[in-house]
Amino acid sequence: MARPRLRSTDRVLWASLSRLWPGRQEALAFVQPRTVIAWQRQRFRDHWRRLSQRGRPGRPSVAREVHELIQAMWQANPTWGSPRIVGELRKVGIDVAKATVETYRVRPHKPPSPTWKTFLTNHVQDLVALDFFTVPTVTHTVLFVLVLLAHERRRVVHFNSTEHPTARWTAQQVVEAFPWEEAPRDLLHDRDRIDGASFRQRVQHMGIAEVLIAPCSPWQNPYVERLIGSIRRECLDHVMVLHERHLQRLLTEYLQYDHHWRTHRALEMDCPVSRPVQRLELGLIREVAEVGGLHHHDERRAA
Repeated sequence: MARPRLRSTDRVLWASLSRLWPGRQEALAFVQPRTVIAWQRQRFRDHWRRLSQRGRPGRPSVAREVHELIQAMWQANPTWGSPRIVGELRKVGIDVAKATVETYRVRPHKPPSPTWKTFLTNHVQDLVALDFFTVPTVTHTVLFVLVLLAHERRRVVHFNSTEHPTARWTAQQVVEAFPWEEAPRDLLHDRDRIDGASFRQRVQHMGIAEVLIAPCSPWQNPYVERLIGSIRRECLDHVMVLHERHLQRLLTEYLQYDHHWRTHRALEMDCPVSRPVQRLELGLIREVAEVGGLHHHDERRAA
């Protein structure tokens, strides 16, 4: 191929471009040497990748159901590690590697903790709540009523009233409520001054751990607060308390009704003292008055 001949105008054009466009030489070249070298390296990698990936590459994929099962196991058992989950999966016929479990399990941002439902279930049998409420009498005397409520069956294990509560009197009520071999593990109460040094010392000697709620936070002791509200709404708001003995009789009758006949939603509509279901053959339904006629219960009795 003959070499092209440049005219004067061509020389002027390229001379002008050399001043106005210093990088013209790189633009006019199709490729640079480093591009050719990069192509060769990529060809080398592709060649050996094809040789090493003949057949199905990598580990076999894990089914979506196994992903969800790993996450469910971890959430239900937050204290388990990856080896424990691997072993549990093998017991149900699923063989996966530890790395697979660690890939798909949910990693918590905080140390593992049981659910509140599990926590309460494990503690409710050994938890008793203590609280006071006041009752005015017709003679303008204020009586203080102490209530000890077992959380497990919403059962009042002890109550008493006094006009002048002290820490020593309160400690004595705990002793009367729980013989030494039947003391609960935890006692939930507020930070009232009545629960003073002598009270704490007596409770500690009984092997009971105190669980104090936050200041001005009655909602942290909800079961006993709900009980006090029920006593007021269903009993004391409808009578005039004459004196301490009258109050004792009213509370005894109401708590007898509450334990044996009043159904509770928290107990799946059963009573604190479990109430058996009466069958039709036991007789007709009769209405029986409770708490001086404030409440009634129905039961089957033979005619």
